[in-house]
Amino acid sequence: MKILGIIPARFASTRFPGKPLVDIAGKTMIQRVYEKSASATTLNDLVVATDDERIYNAVKAFNGNAIMTSSEHQSGTDRCAEVAEKITGYDAIINIQGDEPLVDPNQINLVAACFNSADTQLATLVKKIKTQEELFNHNTPKVLLNTKNEALYFSRETVPFLRNYDKKDWLKHHTFYKHIGIYGYSVDVLKQIAKLSVSSLEKAESLEQLRWLENGYRIKVSFTDSETLAIDTPEDLEKVLAVIAP
Repeated sequence: MKILGIIPARFASTRFPGKPLVDIAGKTMIQRVYEKSASATTLNDLVVATDDERIYNAVKAFNGNAIMTSSEHQSGTDRCAEVAEKITGYDAIINIQGDEPLVDPNQINLVAACFNSADTQLATLVKKIKTQEELFNHNTPKVLLNTKNEALYFSRETVPFLRNYDKKDWLKHHTFYKHIGIYGYSVDVLKQIAKLSVSSLEKAESLEQLRWLENGYRIKVSFTDSETLAIDTPEDLEKVLAVIAP
């Protein structure tokens, strides 16, 4: 099994333009993501996929691998699909979030391990929800699983609804999971899902993975205890700096 790690990175961002190149204690964010990801033992190769020459040049400057891709892509999945057409010879691809400078390499390994099973089409991670804030936060997608540890549904709403209990007691009576946004794809399935049209459930929840489920694809799930910390705003940067350089 040959696995390629891809870090999609674009300069444009509504809330934080240019964030891949923001300085975090002496290194750009994209360098920190790259170096952490490179220590994942399951990856045969790693590449940054970008649509901006500034990011491309920054990666090359620290001797990383980078490839230019279209500026028309609507998602990291679409960008990964373009790379899969350009760089061949891999069985699976891991889509690593480019805005998580503290990414845990073991999370990459967990997703990659899902492809030890030949019938795995897609893979991702979930983490047990432990607080009321997470449980009822619409920015924290929840995941329902079947008995094979495959995703049944993703929702911004709290699911399932526990009819017989007060909401403040839900965590005592059911195990809820939140989605951790790292994806794995078999190369063949990646090329297929990149051709799918936006689905009704995807539109409703603004969650691209629902397009795959709605079209009958299976998403294998692995479990992590590690917390992720994405940089979506300048305020988030301060949180990461507090960890890296307290």
